[in-house]
Amino acid sequence: MKLKATLAALCAVASFSAFAQAPIVIKFSHVVATDTPKGQAAERFKQLAEKATNGRVKVELYPNSQLYKDKEELEALQLGAVQMLAPSLAKFGPLGVKEFEAFDLPYIFPTKTALYNVTEGPIGKGLLKKLESKGITGLAYWDNGFKVMSANKPLRTPADFKGLKMRIQSSKVLDAQMRTLGANPQVLAFSEVYQALQTGVVDGTENPPSNMYTQKMHEVQKHVTVSNHGYLGYAVIVNKKFWDGLPADIRTSLETAMRDATTFEKAIAQRDNDLAMEAIKKAGKTEIYTLSAKEQAEWRKVLLPVQKDMEGRIGKDLIQAINKEAAK
Repeated sequence: MKLKATLAALCAVASFSAFAQAPIVIKFSHVVATDTPKGQAAERFKQLAEKATNGRVKVELYPNSQLYKDKEELEALQLGAVQMLAPSLAKFGPLGVKEFEAFDLPYIFPTKTALYNVTEGPIGKGLLKKLESKGITGLAYWDNGFKVMSANKPLRTPADFKGLKMRIQSSKVLDAQMRTLGANPQVLAFSEVYQALQTGVVDGTENPPSNMYTQKMHEVQKHVTVSNHGYLGYAVIVNKKFWDGLPADIRTSLETAMRDATTFEKAIAQRDNDLAMEAIKKAGKTEIYTLSAKEQAEWRKVLLPVQKDMEGRIGKDLIQAINKEAAK
């Protein structure tokens, strides 16, 4: 009888010990391909996080909208169905944090240096803080890059957009941008864009080259204009309740892993966009046109009123603060 009780106790301890040692799982969902800057950085974070925590954390990656489309993933994070995302900054406007739509304003960031003055300074940190009331903790900003325009006709002047159906993310700023150009904005999930371009549901879109190439959009777009009119970046975010509930040492290790993954991501983002543009050119299906300084000045002039129009939505003070930082 004693032996049975001892064995039962040992089994209980063994099963509790196994349970206690079960790794903490972080489901990291995103909507782009694994070979994009975001996809590669997610993989780097996984490696760093698992190594830094000696396997106490397991990061499961779900790229290419495998789990959720971009409209669904934020709700999934808030509900705790996934723990980590890296959505584009435009996604936070529909969530109620409209200030993030400042990143969508055309020509607000003249250079990457100007951009980093904002994201790595008090403005960027303050914006991430605003997510906490939504049950979200912001960990880092990741880069993609400046956007190009594409369509099946040349887009060299603002007048060339008239009447075109242009795919956008769900963003009031991007909606205003396209309407200012005379186009008809169409909100579509990222995973649906290739088919929509292929079938003519939309005529064109805007994207950094790495997204365009990895999703094969260049195969169904005859013209690309290097306009660098807008920026596409991401915020790496986690479910706040999950994050706050982690052991302090685990959280510190993950913060270090995220910092290192972010440094890596920024280093490869521009390189990958340059390589993607070369690959699009080499594929020979798309004519690439780079705006001259004079043409770009015309685009800026036409699109500048969008900043004024969005002051009531984003905040006049924030737009002015970003312009001030960008001018440094």
